[in-house]
Amino acid sequence: MLVALASGLLIAVIGSDSSAQQSPVSLPPSAESARAAALLKQFPGGDKAPAILVVTRTDGTALTPADLAAAAPKSGPPLTVSTDGKAALTAIPMSAELSGFALSDAVTELRAAATKDLPPDLRAQVTGGPAFGADIANAFAGANITLLAVTAAVVALLLILTYRSPVLWLVPLTVIGFADRVGAAIGGPITSLAGLSADGSTAGITSVLVFGAGTNYALLLISRYREELHHDSDHLVALRRAVRAAGPAILASNATVVLALLTLLFASSPSTRSLGLQAASGLVVAAVFSLLVLPPLLALCGVRLFWPFIPRQGGPDLADSGVWHRIAAGVARRPTQVLVASFAVLAVLACGLFGAHIGLSQTEQFRVKAESVAGFETLAAHFPSGLTDPTHVIGASDKSPQLETAIKATPGVVSATAAGDDGHDRTQWSVVIDAAPASDGAFETIDALRDSVHGVDPTALVGGSDAQALDARDGASHDRLIIVPAILAVVLIVLFILLRAVIAPLVLVGVTVLSALAALGLGDWVSVHLFGFPALDNSTPLFAFLFLVALGVDYTIFLVTRAREETQEHGTTGGIVRAVSATGAVITSAGIVLAAVFCVLGVLPLIVLTQLGIIVGLGILLDTFLVRTVVIPALFTLIGPRIWWPATLEHPAARHRAG
Repeated sequence: MLVALASGLLIAVIGSDSSAQQSPVSLPPSAESARAAALLKQFPGGDKAPAILVVTRTDGTALTPADLAAAAPKSGPPLTVSTDGKAALTAIPMSAELSGFALSDAVTELRAAATKDLPPDLRAQVTGGPAFGADIANAFAGANITLLAVTAAVVALLLILTYRSPVLWLVPLTVIGFADRVGAAIGGPITSLAGLSADGSTAGITSVLVFGAGTNYALLLISRYREELHHDSDHLVALRRAVRAAGPAILASNATVVLALLTLLFASSPSTRSLGLQAASGLVVAAVFSLLVLPPLLALCGVRLFWPFIPRQGGPDLADSGVWHRIAAGVARRPTQVLVASFAVLAVLACGLFGAHIGLSQTEQFRVKAESVAGFETLAAHFPSGLTDPTHVIGASDKSPQLETAIKATPGVVSATAAGDDGHDRTQWSVVIDAAPASDGAFETIDALRDSVHGVDPTALVGGSDAQALDARDGASHDRLIIVPAILAVVLIVLFILLRAVIAPLVLVGVTVLSALAALGLGDWVSVHLFGFPALDNSTPLFAFLFLVALGVDYTIFLVTRAREETQEHGTTGGIVRAVSATGAVITSAGIVLAAVFCVLGVLPLIVLTQLGIIVGLGILLDTFLVRTVVIPALFTLIGPRIWWPATLEHPAARHRAG
């Protein structure tokens, strides 16, 4: 109870997490486009970012002089009319320092002013960089409340169905909910101390992880508590045995996920690094509450919590009966056939990754069309591509003639206009390219442009939205190459320490990786062909792989630690069969809960979070019903006692019975 009291005081002192008010930062300061953006602030007007107001008629006809007069801003530059006369635009400068909800409020005011007193046959839309940033920030408006409410409702419903008790579900849900708030309260300061800044997506994903993992820990502990009540009528003794039996598995599981999340600190993206640190902090809190707060509450309430199905001493042996026992025994009788069929299914699903397209443009980020996207599409239909969001080149002023020649000679460049000096011997050019924003053609032009200007001035910088998108794509690719091996190394090390074996960890990680690849392939197919998303976001494969491997190993640890316990008396095959029998119900319940909780991310309108929910949700179900229930028991049966090498776990009597 001291933990709960101290946590309440901590929340009161620190307050709630305000990270949802921040916009994601995907580029490290070292990226060329980020350095260009920093230098742009030193140029006249560099502290401003242009929002674009575009005006059209609702009937699609040409604008009249009266229309232009009615739509013209009360202050600022006049409207520029397109060559077809059907659209007009003007750039409205906004502070480049605005971000998050402050930016959202400013753009909301601008949109309200643009549509005030506008005739009904005219349409005014605000787009451009600030508008995109505002719409992304607005996607997280009320995100914490929405996610918490939907997540809590989903967890409550599934706990009621799992426990078949009108009261038992309240205890773990209360503990997990409190842990989530404590995790949010301390995660922000910890992230800030590390020099990082969390954002709305970080807070949302962290809450989902805390609720999902915390529920898993509670399910495992209460399931073992219920099982021990069949052997001892004293509920306090049964609870102590349950904590001693389930505690190591919970700690190992938590350590695996936490260490895997901390590998994100090797990422180049600041948002990714902050997610790793804040989510790891939240999961440590979830484990502390599961092991130090939940057991005292269960002891205080007693067996009445299980009403109307109160476990009694002398009940059935869960490890030797029930549907899960029949499934595991059936797998043990035909392990080869089961493995061939299972691996075929996983391989076919993994093939969905071939040809997968990765990378969403700025206009493809939203699941529902935002005004910034609609306005941009209007611009693209009536104005030259790149005109309203030019690429920026900054170079040495003494090499201006050569730089301008190199810029204009670059394939894909439509025009280049000198846009002033910064007073420090640097000149800026505004460059219009002819490719669609964040397209492969735009990236090719940016690469070519960088090669051209670097050949003249190695210190020159190319920035702008397309350059930022290219750097973000390259950064995500770099992160996958660095972090994926680090995740696998962490998982292997934890399993080596936990199982004190060599073969078992290698086999288990190999199966988990295959399962994760199958989930990514299936999730990509579902995302593109069923939901109609154009591609996977740059960050989706890395985050999905991390959660699939780390959380998949969660269930592996729950299963294999029980198998290790049972093997000493019942042999390797008998041990894994009894382990599946005893943990089948809790792993299935935990998997369904965790999959449902990740699917809750779909309530937010950003495609990346919806994709993450789809892939991780499908992967967890695949892991729960195929890998843990079928593949691992078949592998343990085929490999036999060698799976535990160099340890010898089987008691001689167990080997005799197995023979």
